[in-house]
Amino acid sequence: MDLQHWLGRATHAIQDWADTFGPYRPHPSLQVDDDRFGAAFEEFTARLADNYPFFHPHYAGQMLKPPHPAAVVGHLTAMLINPNNHALDGGPATAAMEREAVARLATMFGYDIHLGHLTTSGTIANLEALFVARELHPGRGVAHSADAHYTHARMCHVLGLTSHPVRTDDRGRMDLGALEDVLRTGEVGTVVLTTGTTGLGAVDPVHEVLPLAERHGVRVHVDAAYGGFFTLLAGAEGPEGLPPEPWRAIARADSIVVDPHKHGLQPYGCGAVLFRDPEVGRFYLHDSPYTYFTSTELHLGEISLECSRAGAAAAALWLTFQLLPPTPDGLGRVLAAGRRAALRWADLIEASDALELYQRPELDIVTYFPAVAPATLTGIDAASARILADGMTGPDPVFLSTLRADRESFAARHPETVADADGARILRSVLMKPESEDHVEHLHNRLERLAGCA
Repeated sequence: MDLQHWLGRATHAIQDWADTFGPYRPHPSLQVDDDRFGAAFEEFTARLADNYPFFHPHYAGQMLKPPHPAAVVGHLTAMLINPNNHALDGGPATAAMEREAVARLATMFGYDIHLGHLTTSGTIANLEALFVARELHPGRGVAHSADAHYTHARMCHVLGLTSHPVRTDDRGRMDLGALEDVLRTGEVGTVVLTTGTTGLGAVDPVHEVLPLAERHGVRVHVDAAYGGFFTLLAGAEGPEGLPPEPWRAIARADSIVVDPHKHGLQPYGCGAVLFRDPEVGRFYLHDSPYTYFTSTELHLGEISLECSRAGAAAAALWLTFQLLPPTPDGLGRVLAAGRRAALRWADLIEASDALELYQRPELDIVTYFPAVAPATLTGIDAASARILADGMTGPDPVFLSTLRADRESFAARHPETVADADGARILRSVLMKPESEDHVEHLHNRLERLAGCA
């Protein structure tokens, strides 16, 4: 795609539409001459240079990458109108696009019917899911993996719910025995399962937890904010294929959260929440005497906790899905490249004398640490911190992130390491750009050189 060409077409298309309403004189208070704007824009773009190169495959740190050009064009085009998807009278076209895009997400997860909408983030999406859970099970708390995103403990606090962290196994997945111990107390109304933890990319055993939850009469919410689109690789052939059982089981969960602004190629913020039972919409009922007046249809604001939401986010997702749909042959090909890259890098690390694999990647997150002698947590921590800093400097920079592993987690995976501290930072790389597949060897060789200086 020629981004400059289509951005130009976007401005012309919206201007052509605007012209159909007749001429008017812009107010002089809004006028800014090009010289003034040019000076401000020069300072603005100079300040934007103070960023890491999220677009480049040598950036292998956090879950960050630019949106697809189609999403950029869709977002900017709709933003020129600036619709608000809270009510149909605020954004009739983009509200329809939102419903269609969300329906495709629901189909991706196997929901036959659903209630759902976009949100500004996974945090808000999870808040809504836990809000509904509270209304259905008042007075009962929420169980989640100890490695689940911190948003669950935070949102439990916001909602006045008790949070019950459940220990994980030696792969970072929720421990079933520990979960059953918690459920036997009768204090839990909802279990949150994570399909792709943000630290390790670990996938909780959804298919094994569902019958356990049913036996104890609790809801199941799946936080697939990070890993949700990997359901497109469930049962796929080739090295990128994933065990289908946990992904297929998501269709039986009560609610799901996914973030299209991660693997869905969207700009921030674009999250989504889906409910299997549309009847939970009754918990959103509210009175708004100055909205919802153009249609008797259900307005998106009537099934969300947020009020104003950018219709441009829905437009961007809808347009992207026309080109790269949430199917194995669409977005699935994008995720497959990152998954193959992670597996390839893991193989290289396992054969390395300078680096050690913390654990095999389940999705596209690779965790590893420098081999140090003697093998101590303090030594690993110091070497990881140095490599992180040194990697970003010099003529051939690489950009990583770190993850703190506590001594118990480290001992479960690497018992030979001397636990002379409470934990250690290890190195972590998210290979969510498909271009990473062609750069794994370069990244590995650069990290081996950096580790060799430890």
